[in-house]
Amino acid sequence: MTPTNDIVREVRIGAPPDEVFRFFIDPDKMIVWKAVEAELDPRPGGVFRINVTGRDVARGEYVEIDPPRRVVFTFGWESSNSPEPPGSTVVKITLLPDGDGTLVRLVHSGVPDEIRAGSAGGWDHYLARLAVAAEGGNPGPDPWADAADATEGRSD
Repeated sequence: MTPTNDIVREVRIGAPPDEVFRFFIDPDKMIVWKAVEAELDPRPGGVFRINVTGRDVARGEYVEIDPPRRVVFTFGWESSNSPEPPGSTVVKITLLPDGDGTLVRLVHSGVPDEIRAGSAGGWDHYLARLAVAAEGGNPGPDPWADAADATEGRSD
């Protein structure tokens, strides 16, 4: 359960930083690329809670909001058997102007060894979906989401 090296990912997105930034703070935009439900209060100390797949819920809190350059939040899983409990790791998102687009740099620190590879793969999956969504496309349904669980108990 010892933390390992940071997970670092970069992706170039063909949209300006102010547009990409909203995908990390707006619940409706978060649902497009990374969650089936999102409760976000984008201010230091505000809640960051997303139901990623209909059964996997991540929770933490926002630490830093610097529009449209930087978003930092704590992160972990609500599952009682997770080696990464809510708020136990830190995700830093930096948005750098890159011509007519944005270079998104993600650094996820403190991820335990036993889930590091899965977490890295998760970020690869979701950052690809973010790129499509932020460029105005539709990433389509998340193949990792469980549609039955995601809609259970909803009234919409």
